[in-house]
Amino acid sequence: MSTPEDSLLGREVAYPRRYDPALLFPIARAPARAALGLGDALPFAGHDRWHAYELSWLDARGKPQVATATLRVPASTPHLVESKSLKLYLNSLNAERFEAPEAVRRRIADDLSRATGGPVAVDFGLPPMGGDDGAACIDALEVDIDRYGPPDPGLLRADPGDQADEVLRSHLLKSNCPVTGQPDWATIDIAYRGPRIDRAALLRYLVSFRDHAGFHEQCVEQVFVDVLARCAPRRLSVEARYTRRGGLDINPWRATPGTAPPPSRREDRQ
Repeated sequence: MSTPEDSLLGREVAYPRRYDPALLFPIARAPARAALGLGDALPFAGHDRWHAYELSWLDARGKPQVATATLRVPASTPHLVESKSLKLYLNSLNAERFEAPEAVRRRIADDLSRATGGPVAVDFGLPPMGGDDGAACIDALEVDIDRYGPPDPGLLRADPGDQADEVLRSHLLKSNCPVTGQPDWATIDIAYRGPRIDRAALLRYLVSFRDHAGFHEQCVEQVFVDVLARCAPRRLSVEARYTRRGGLDINPWRATPGTAPPPSRREDRQ
């Protein structure tokens, strides 16, 4: 089974004492996409970029090694990987011996590729903390808000008589895990070219996710689909950088095909 209810989320689980790739729990992307009206022909490209802060293994002599890593799962893969299962899988490497760090990197890439059904890239190290990149933060807008779920695309508006090319940012995105109900917090960037998006309306829309239950990847895809449908940009890129939980954070990115990926970065909260 590959539904969230079948995963290890919300359950007491013994700490893994040996390497076990079967700990990885894939969840099919198709059902959530079907709920958004999406089929096999997706309106976006993108990836899910994971940052792993707690990675360790033993070298050939049994000496512990530590590292950080960046994992990139293409949005085109048929499955995403549930986050707790990924944490447990990475912890299962703690007592495994490897001849060289490259062997660790290849092992993780191969196991994640099998679990997701597509080529997963794994690199040691993390991207830098973000600086001033010119994005306009909309969080200081004086707006009245009274909708906190479900997400309401009807709040979105754009002016076809006023064209824009800009990046809008909010640190106020919050959703909840669909299994445990625990909160997930994120900074979200919406880069677009086309009719100018009403910033107050966008902020109200993003806050309407506050009580919504959805995985990180699914929330970003819903934002992309809703903004594309309601605001009709010619180019659109949506990236959310979620805060860390259990030594992992996830940064889903979806964009109109042909859009260059945004520079990899981390937020202060990550």
